Amino acid sequence: MTGELAKRSYVVGQTEISARPLEPALYLVATPIGNLADITLRALETLAAADIVACEDTRVSHVLLDRYGIRRRTSAYHEHNAGEAGPKLIAALLAGQSVALISDAGTPLISDPGYRLVGEALDQGIRVVPIPGPSAALAGLTASGLPSDAFLFAGFLPVKTGQRLARLEALKAVPATLIFFESPRRLADTLSAMVEALGGARKAAIGRELTKTFEEMRTGTLQSLADHYAAADTPRGEIVICVGPSEATADEPEDIDRLLLSLAAEMPASKAAAEAAKMTGGQKQALYRRLLELKDTGKDGDTGKDGDG
Repeated sequence: MTGELAKRSYVVGQTEISARPLEPALYLVATPIGNLADITLRALETLAAADIVACEDTRVSHVLLDRYGIRRRTSAYHEHNAGEAGPKLIAALLAGQSVALISDAGTPLISDPGYRLVGEALDQGIRVVPIPGPSAALAGLTASGLPSDAFLFAGFLPVKTGQRLARLEALKAVPATLIFFESPRRLADTLSAMVEALGGARKAAIGRELTKTFEEMRTGTLQSLADHYAAADTPRGEIVICVGPSEATADEPEDIDRLLLSLAAEMPASKAAAEAAKMTGGQKQALYRRLLELKDTGKDGDTGKDGDG
């Protein structure tokens, strides 16, 4: 390789820096999710030194590479050509070359291709090296104000309504903040489904265009966010949804009973169950049955003591 492509260097400001040689390995390099200044120095050096830079979209990646004066051989690797491109990359690795894998933005393999390639590399005894950096999921979580001691990244929800609701029902009891990616045009429908499946009282946050010029974080309950985006124009940019865990826990049935009885003193049983579902994240049908049981056993006599009255 000669000329510009033979140079293994990167440019920061006006300074050109030579990249140190890389050991043969598959390097998983996190790249900016918007602001190109978020790239790490280690990531720049890795991209500049790698024999091959495997990109989800070479056109997108060249914007980053050109910004930092990196002239390396690039190869397309994405979900549509993984069957053909993957074996070629494995062959290069087995031949002693270094491969840096990047996605269009963020950390490779997080809702991006690469899982199969990493698995094949490990099966072949090839070293896999993470080069950590930007992640839209973590950026959204840290700015959401929601609990971060436990969280679950759930990726994109199914497009079909029934499958989406089923997936949300499966996630409802997870005692952690839930993180989703979503397209702007499906955001309003997804929030509506979340209200139905998870309850409208859960705290949530919507991160849009994170790290970019028009970055926005909007927080509130799922119901308030659903109402806002149902009335607003379709937003632009990439979306991260964070949903806090339910505040109702399985070891507090007496608290839920008191809530049901308090609500039932002010409204019909069906509406009371619906309101309790919004407030606790529980299932309306199950709460309705529980309220009927309480009334049948005569416990509604305690309503005046425990309720508003």
